[in-house]
Amino acid sequence: MSPFLVRRRAGHTLYDSVSEKSAALVIRRYSSSFGLASLLLAPPVRTHVRNAYALVRVADEIVDNPDPGLRRDSRDLMLTALQEDVHQSLRTGYSANLTVHAFARTAIACGIGSDLVDPFFASMRMDLDTTVHTAESFERYVYGSAEVVGLMCLRIFLAEEPERDRAYARLAPGAQRLGAAFQKLNFLRDLAEDHDTLHRCYFPGLDVDRFDDADRDRILDDIDADLAAADAVIPDLPPGSRRAVRVAHATFAELASRLQATPADRIRLTRVRVPDPVKIRVMAGALYGRRA
Repeated sequence: MSPFLVRRRAGHTLYDSVSEKSAALVIRRYSSSFGLASLLLAPPVRTHVRNAYALVRVADEIVDNPDPGLRRDSRDLMLTALQEDVHQSLRTGYSANLTVHAFARTAIACGIGSDLVDPFFASMRMDLDTTVHTAESFERYVYGSAEVVGLMCLRIFLAEEPERDRAYARLAPGAQRLGAAFQKLNFLRDLAEDHDTLHRCYFPGLDVDRFDDADRDRILDDIDADLAAADAVIPDLPPGSRRAVRVAHATFAELASRLQATPADRIRLTRVRVPDPVKIRVMAGALYGRRA
């Protein structure tokens, strides 16, 4: 083998490794809860999930960065460039953007295609212009911003499974409901910031200035139904991903319980969170209170 080919192959391996470490750093800095839960994933699955979520975080940063100097047209151009780069990388397996390169490696290996990528970017683009959602736009937004992310993770979980397409079709509704629950909980928890800083109201028909306990209960009833539907399929996930999903589910169920116990006027003003010691207790209960 020529020295040139040896250097090229070594460089390719190094670039792949650096891109995946970059994705892991994005996740570690942006989401401590997710970073902790991802440690429970089997190593190959863990890397792929981090690669997918890092792209999600970068796109989210483009549309949610509160810097008033970053104008709408600039955000749109950045989002379009990112989406085009992802499409190009799915064809070639390469990108000069480390996060996109890591995502492409995962997407190609696990069967994530434009059928999931494009709805995600469509939802991100909605955040540039849509400040108040209708029932129809809310459904489209949640599908693209959260449900497809759940489906990406499901593709990753099943990548090495026999008859993975059949398993995917069977488990996809539960993955979608889990993604939807996580997104709606974030909307409720971030109600004040979304309304006061980003000037958005995601829940259709909700008057944030008049948000009351009845609104809170209606939203949480919907979330509880999503969590219950998702919980029913967790036992059917592969062992390498089942524990992490169970922990994530339990953590968000705890957040839902805390929101239920929080008066609406406080939710309207502050961000409810699960304290770290409680997260550890919830994780332990999810892991050892039920069969992993």
